[in-house]
Amino acid sequence: MKIVFVYNADSGIINAILDASHKVLSPSTYSCSLCMITYGTVSEKKEWKAYRKTSAHEFEFLHRDEFEDTYGTRKEYPVIFYADQSNEVIELIGAEELNSLRTVAELIETLEKKLSALAKSS
Repeated sequence: MKIVFVYNADSGIINAILDASHKVLSPSTYSCSLCMITYGTVSEKKEWKAYRKTSAHEFEFLHRDEFEDTYGTRKEYPVIFYADQSNEVIELIGAEELNSLRTVAELIETLEKKLSALAKSS
């Protein structure tokens, strides 16, 4: 089982520079709430990094274009999926819910609740 995080941004150094600039210059119009929650201007937030490193779950982090190359197209990003052994993805947290979260703590709490509910239903 792995958790697949998909950012509402494309991969590549130019996109990374443009995204970082956008986050600083106009954070209210930046389109990736997952990135805003988990990253500062250029690096991963300490609280998120600590959670990620101590979690028992396997995580995969993809940009929108990378996700689509592997799993197919989605309507809305960012999004978090659970991927089973056959690489089928099940949405855990969609764009609307991610956009309502503001802090790393809220993201972790929501993710843990969703994973717990998924484990109980399996």
